[in-house]
Amino acid sequence: MSTANGKAFTFEIDVHLDRVGHGARQLLVPGPAPVVPVGRVPKVARWMALAIRCDELVRAGVVGSYRDLADLAGVTRARVTQIMNLLHLAPDIQEALLDLPRVTGREPVLLRDLQPIAQVLEWKRQRRMWKNLMANPCA
Repeated sequence: MSTANGKAFTFEIDVHLDRVGHGARQLLVPGPAPVVPVGRVPKVARWMALAIRCDELVRAGVVGSYRDLADLAGVTRARVTQIMNLLHLAPDIQEALLDLPRVTGREPVLLRDLQPIAQVLEWKRQRRMWKNLMANPCA
């Protein structure tokens, strides 16, 4: 509390402690504490985003092939193929994967569940399979 000319003033300000660097040093930062989302992004959403990014890199010539991607990432070519197969899904299914809500327990959809859907060429049939999968996740 501060006084001036016999009048009292009270100042209120939101602050939070924030860690700085790798040490235990803390810094008092003005404003409310940031909201930390609960849960984690589902793996298939991360795989979908990775497939889109890797496809961009291959198309731009930054990476020569999927084989080079596998070598760079330290994974098998089969795993890269599984991930890149997600690009064969209908655009609305890809969008739905990217928009899956955060999870705290079991994954709602697994990569292996999406492989048979990605093998189907007809998007209309893919959508039916997707709808069935979402009605019975991890069944």
